[in-house]
Order: sequence, then C-alpha cells, then structure tokens
Amino acid sequence: QVQLVESGGGLVQAGGSLRLSCAASGRTFSSYGMGWFRQAPGKEREFVAGINWSGDSTYYADSVKGRFTISRDNAKNTVYLQMNSLKPEDTAAYYCAAKRGGFRSAAAPAYNYWGQGTQVTVSS
Repeated sequence: QVQLVESGGGLVQAGGSLRLSCAASGRTFSSYGMGWFRQAPGKEREFVAGINWSGDSTYYADSVKGRFTISRDNAKNTVYLQMNSLKPEDTAAYYCAAKRGGFRSAAAPAYNYWGQGTQVTVSS
C-alpha cells in the first residue's frame, strides 16, 4: 500500500511558476513508476507527466512539454513537478499517482494509487 500526499498548489499569475511535491509513504517507493495528472472542472482527467523508477526516463503531454519538468528523489520518497511559464489553461486539480512495475505510463488505468490532489489556479 502506498499513500500519496500532494502539496505546493496555489494561485499564480500567468507566466509564473510553481513546484508541486508528492510525498509517498512506504519503503518501496523506488520500485514505482510515478505520474502527474490534472483535471479541470467539467473535463476528464488528463496525463501531464510520467517518470520511471530511477528517474532517467520521463514523458510529457504535448501541452506542457518544455514548460513542466518531472523529477524524483527516491531517498526522500518524493516526486516533483516544476511548472514554469504557467498559462490560465493549466488551471486544474493536480494529482500524483503511483504504478507498480517501475515504468512510466500516460494511461491513468495503469496507476494503482492516487493522491487527493492539489489545486493550481493561474490567473490571466
């Protein structure tokens, strides 16, 4: 069992930056692939970024490529999402997720554990 707790969300102006953190419980964090997803009101949850167990393989949605960076620190059981050049369309609840097997994935059903989410609001 893995418990995930996100933090770092908030209100920021367009063009600004935020860094989200996701702290995981358990001693096997390094064996999980991790991902960030987001869901805006009235829209389906969408993939944002994924990272494999070791951190040397990452994957991004086209909408955030070049602006967002996913990383992880296995010693701290934490995965991060650095968000730069934020746009109003990035406004959403952001969720951290963990999947067994260690590999990254863009498919939400592949993930076994989810956090409660943290809200990001970007004003224009």
